[in-house]
Amino acid sequence: MAIVGYARVSTQDQDLSLQREALQKAGCTKIYEDKISGSTVSRKALDRCLTALKPGDVLVVWRMDRLGRSTAHLIAMLDALKDKGVEFKSCMENIDTTTSSGRLMWQMLAAFAEFERNVIKERTRAGLAVAKAKGVKLGQPAKLSAEQRNHAQALRNQGKNPKEIGELLGVSERTVYRATKHPEDVQ
Repeated sequence: MAIVGYARVSTQDQDLSLQREALQKAGCTKIYEDKISGSTVSRKALDRCLTALKPGDVLVVWRMDRLGRSTAHLIAMLDALKDKGVEFKSCMENIDTTTSSGRLMWQMLAAFAEFERNVIKERTRAGLAVAKAKGVKLGQPAKLSAEQRNHAQALRNQGKNPKEIGELLGVSERTVYRATKHPEDVQ
Protein backbone atom coordinates (compact mmCIF):
# COMPACT_ATOMS: atom_id res chain seq x y z
CA MET A 1 0.00 0.00 0.00
CA ALA A 2 1.34 3.40 -1.01
CA ILE A 3 0.16 6.80 0.13
CA VAL A 4 0.41 9.05 -2.92
CA GLY A 5 -0.16 12.79 -3.05
CA TYR A 6 -1.33 15.09 -5.79
CA ALA A 7 -0.79 18.86 -5.65
CA ARG A 8 -1.80 21.50 -8.16
CA VAL A 9 -1.64 25.26 -8.55
CA SER A 10 -3.22 27.15 -11.43
CA THR A 11 -0.28 29.26 -12.60
CA GLN A 12 3.48 29.01 -12.80
CA ASP A 13 3.76 31.97 -10.38
CA GLN A 14 2.03 30.12 -7.54
CA ASP A 15 3.89 28.04 -4.98
CA LEU A 16 3.22 24.37 -4.17
CA SER A 17 5.06 24.37 -0.82
CA LEU A 18 1.93 24.64 1.38
CA GLN A 19 0.30 21.67 -0.37
CA ARG A 20 3.55 19.70 -0.48
CA GLU A 21 4.02 20.15 3.30
CA ALA A 22 0.43 19.07 4.06
CA LEU A 23 0.80 15.98 1.85
CA GLN A 24 4.09 15.03 3.50
CA LYS A 25 2.43 15.35 6.94
CA ALA A 26 -0.32 13.04 5.65
CA GLY A 27 2.35 10.40 4.99
CA CYS A 28 2.70 10.67 1.21
CA THR A 29 5.79 8.90 -0.05
CA LYS A 30 5.35 10.16 -3.62
CA ILE A 31 3.82 13.50 -4.65
CA TYR A 32 2.78 14.37 -8.19
CA GLU A 33 2.65 18.10 -8.98
CA ASP A 34 1.00 20.15 -11.71
CA LYS A 35 1.20 23.86 -12.39
CA ILE A 36 -1.79 24.18 -14.69
CA SER A 37 -5.40 25.38 -14.57
CA GLY A 38 -7.86 22.92 -13.06
CA SER A 39 -10.17 23.45 -16.04
CA THR A 40 -7.54 21.90 -18.33
CA VAL A 41 -8.73 18.46 -19.38
CA SER A 42 -5.33 16.78 -19.46
CA ARG A 43 -2.96 17.35 -16.57
CA LYS A 44 0.23 15.37 -17.13
CA ALA A 45 1.21 14.77 -13.49
CA LEU A 46 -2.36 13.82 -12.55
CA ASP A 47 -2.54 11.41 -15.48
CA ARG A 48 0.76 9.78 -14.38
CA CYS A 49 -0.49 9.66 -10.78
CA LEU A 50 -3.78 7.97 -11.68
CA THR A 51 -1.97 5.45 -13.88
CA ALA A 52 0.52 4.59 -11.10
CA LEU A 53 -2.11 3.98 -8.41
CA LYS A 54 -2.70 0.33 -7.51
CA PRO A 55 -5.47 -1.37 -5.50
CA GLY A 56 -4.97 -0.64 -1.80
CA ASP A 57 -3.17 2.67 -2.45
CA VAL A 58 -4.44 5.95 -1.02
CA LEU A 59 -4.57 9.17 -3.04
CA VAL A 60 -4.24 12.29 -0.88
CA VAL A 61 -4.96 15.87 -1.93
CA TRP A 62 -4.67 19.08 0.05
CA ARG A 63 -8.16 20.21 -1.02
CA MET A 64 -10.70 18.51 -3.25
CA ASP A 65 -10.72 21.39 -5.74
CA ARG A 66 -7.09 20.55 -6.53
CA LEU A 67 -8.30 17.28 -8.09
CA GLY A 68 -11.58 17.92 -9.93
CA ARG A 69 -12.69 20.60 -12.40
CA SER A 70 -16.29 20.50 -11.15
CA THR A 71 -18.38 18.54 -8.68
CA ALA A 72 -19.46 16.14 -11.42
CA HIS A 73 -15.85 15.66 -12.59
CA LEU A 74 -14.67 15.09 -9.03
CA ILE A 75 -17.41 12.53 -8.39
CA ALA A 76 -16.49 10.69 -11.60
CA MET A 77 -12.79 10.66 -10.65
CA LEU A 78 -13.47 9.37 -7.16
CA ASP A 79 -15.84 6.71 -8.50
CA ALA A 80 -13.06 5.58 -10.87
CA LEU A 81 -10.62 5.42 -7.92
CA LYS A 82 -13.12 3.37 -5.92
CA ASP A 83 -13.59 0.97 -8.86
CA LYS A 84 -9.81 0.61 -9.04
CA GLY A 85 -9.64 -0.20 -5.30
CA VAL A 86 -7.91 3.07 -4.41
CA GLU A 87 -8.89 5.03 -1.30
CA PHE A 88 -9.05 8.83 -1.13
CA LYS A 89 -8.19 11.49 1.46
CA SER A 90 -8.60 15.25 1.41
CA CYS A 91 -6.66 17.11 4.09
CA MET A 92 -8.75 20.29 4.31
CA GLU A 93 -12.24 18.78 3.91
CA ASN A 94 -11.31 15.93 6.26
CA ILE A 95 -12.67 13.26 3.91
CA ASP A 96 -11.06 9.87 4.28
CA THR A 97 -12.66 6.92 2.46
CA THR A 98 -10.59 4.50 4.55
CA THR A 99 -12.97 5.25 7.46
CA SER A 100 -16.73 4.68 7.84
CA SER A 101 -17.44 8.37 8.42
CA GLY A 102 -15.29 9.30 5.41
CA ARG A 103 -17.19 6.86 3.18
CA LEU A 104 -20.48 8.30 4.50
CA MET A 105 -19.32 11.83 3.74
CA TRP A 106 -18.28 10.73 0.26
CA GLN A 107 -21.69 9.10 -0.34
CA MET A 108 -23.42 12.30 0.78
CA LEU A 109 -21.32 14.38 -1.64
CA ALA A 110 -22.11 11.93 -4.43
CA ALA A 111 -25.83 12.14 -3.59
CA PHE A 112 -25.72 15.94 -3.69
CA ALA A 113 -23.89 15.85 -7.02
CA GLU A 114 -26.49 13.47 -8.46
CA PHE A 115 -29.26 15.73 -7.14
CA GLU A 116 -27.57 18.72 -8.81
CA ARG A 117 -27.34 16.85 -12.15
CA ASN A 118 -31.03 15.89 -11.94
CA VAL A 119 -32.12 19.46 -11.15
CA ILE A 120 -30.13 20.72 -14.15
CA LYS A 121 -31.79 18.08 -16.38
CA GLU A 122 -35.25 19.05 -15.11
CA ARG A 123 -34.58 22.75 -15.72
CA THR A 124 -33.30 21.98 -19.21
CA ARG A 125 -36.38 19.89 -20.06
CA ALA A 126 -38.68 22.60 -18.69
CA GLY A 127 -36.86 25.28 -20.70
CA LEU A 128 -37.09 23.22 -23.87
CA ALA A 129 -40.82 22.62 -23.30
CA VAL A 130 -41.44 26.36 -22.86
CA ALA A 131 -39.41 27.16 -25.99
CA LYS A 132 -41.29 24.51 -27.98
CA ALA A 133 -44.65 25.84 -26.73
CA LYS A 134 -43.60 29.30 -27.96
CA GLY A 135 -42.93 27.83 -31.40
CA VAL A 136 -39.15 27.96 -31.24
CA LYS A 137 -37.59 25.48 -33.65
CA LEU A 138 -35.08 23.35 -31.74
CA GLY A 139 -31.99 21.74 -33.18
CA GLN A 140 -29.86 22.68 -36.15
CA PRO A 141 -31.53 24.37 -39.10
CA ALA A 142 -32.21 22.13 -42.08
CA LYS A 143 -29.31 21.91 -44.51
CA LEU A 144 -31.68 21.80 -47.49
CA SER A 145 -34.72 23.95 -48.22
CA ALA A 146 -37.99 22.30 -49.22
CA GLU A 147 -37.20 23.16 -52.86
CA GLN A 148 -33.74 21.57 -52.59
CA ARG A 149 -35.21 18.43 -50.94
CA ASN A 150 -37.72 18.11 -53.79
CA HIS A 151 -34.91 18.57 -56.33
CA ALA A 152 -32.77 15.94 -54.54
CA GLN A 153 -35.74 13.54 -54.50
CA ALA A 154 -36.32 14.07 -58.24
CA LEU A 155 -32.64 13.38 -58.94
CA ARG A 156 -32.78 10.19 -56.82
CA ASN A 157 -35.86 9.07 -58.73
CA GLN A 158 -33.90 9.61 -61.97
CA GLY A 159 -31.21 7.23 -60.70
CA LYS A 160 -28.55 9.70 -59.52
CA ASN A 161 -26.60 8.47 -56.48
CA PRO A 162 -26.58 10.43 -53.19
CA LYS A 163 -22.88 11.30 -53.48
CA GLU A 164 -23.43 13.03 -56.85
CA ILE A 165 -26.51 14.82 -55.55
CA GLY A 166 -24.65 15.95 -52.44
CA GLU A 167 -21.81 17.38 -54.52
CA LEU A 168 -24.33 19.20 -56.72
CA LEU A 169 -26.18 20.70 -53.71
CA GLY A 170 -23.10 21.28 -51.54
CA VAL A 171 -24.10 18.90 -48.75
CA SER A 172 -22.93 15.51 -47.53
CA GLU A 173 -24.09 12.20 -48.91
CA ARG A 174 -25.66 11.46 -45.51
CA THR A 175 -27.75 14.65 -45.74
CA VAL A 176 -29.07 13.49 -49.11
CA TYR A 177 -29.99 10.08 -47.65
CA ARG A 178 -31.88 11.76 -44.79
CA ALA A 179 -33.67 14.21 -47.14
CA THR A 180 -34.77 11.64 -49.69
CA LYS A 181 -36.56 8.34 -49.67
CA HIS A 182 -35.60 5.64 -52.10
CA PRO A 183 -36.48 1.91 -52.15
CA GLU A 184 -32.81 0.84 -52.22
CA ASP A 185 -32.18 2.67 -48.90
CA VAL A 186 -34.46 0.28 -47.01
CA GLN A 187 -32.70 -2.87 -45.88
